[in-house]
Amino acid sequence: MESNNYSNVTFNYNSTSYSNNIKPDIEYVVTCVIISIGLPLTLVAIYSLYSQVQNNNVAPIFIINLLISDIFQFCYMIIEVAKPDWKIDEIFFYIYYYSVLASVGFMVCIALERYLGIAWPLWYRFRRTIKISLVVCVVVWILPLVFVLPHYYWVEFEDSETIFAVFLLVPFPLLIFFLGGTLKSLFAAMSVSSDEKRRIVGILVLVLLIYTLLFLPNIIWSLVEEARYNHTFSGLTFSLLRFSPLADLILYVFMRKGVIDKLLASLCCCRMDSDDNSRSSV
Repeated sequence: MESNNYSNVTFNYNSTSYSNNIKPDIEYVVTCVIISIGLPLTLVAIYSLYSQVQNNNVAPIFIINLLISDIFQFCYMIIEVAKPDWKIDEIFFYIYYYSVLASVGFMVCIALERYLGIAWPLWYRFRRTIKISLVVCVVVWILPLVFVLPHYYWVEFEDSETIFAVFLLVPFPLLIFFLGGTLKSLFAAMSVSSDEKRRIVGILVLVLLIYTLLFLPNIIWSLVEEARYNHTFSGLTFSLLRFSPLADLILYVFMRKGVIDKLLASLCCCRMDSDDNSRSSV
């Protein structure tokens, strides 16, 4: 009970520090805009991707689960805007951080799936099944409970923040490895088309960029005690985390063929032209 009360006090402190950095009216408007734009688009994206999960097409499964975790984050934002009883607010607060941890896990799964598609295309083609993908998704949904349940019942706040930071920090080297391994194996993957290669690299770069900009500040906030008492940094950290569901929608766009392929092709062509010009000038 003492640990739980202390967590409640700290939770109130985080909410207060966040409100002190962003005016309540601006915070309310921004949250409403994120909900009104992100929630319907996320539901449409889930429906669109679900129709593609057939004939062992496992690629959309991880992004679907990522978007489902975003739905939980939107639910917390709705509860926060509605300002219900503090107990309901606290429960959805833990659900929110549970969904944040799950979303990071599915980002790693997306990066891993893209890395295997380039580095080990033949091996992955014969071993990727919907059943295996669903088992991986179940594991990713269960793992965050290792953080949330002890935090809610037993663990002191300082220890729980360390556990939370470790959960978020472990994917960082993995995402860098997947991107580096993909770039290294890019030219050797003869069975993958050029458009697919560009899309895979674009997704991996985007995943790493989203993680670095939106989640890494929260890791610093959790590990560095001085950062927790810096009101400006605390406000910025929680503000960036709110935009992660919208950033995940960009991943959905990169999963689809069409305009993104043309954009990536034009960027690659510009890069190749600049390289050719530099070689000719030398």
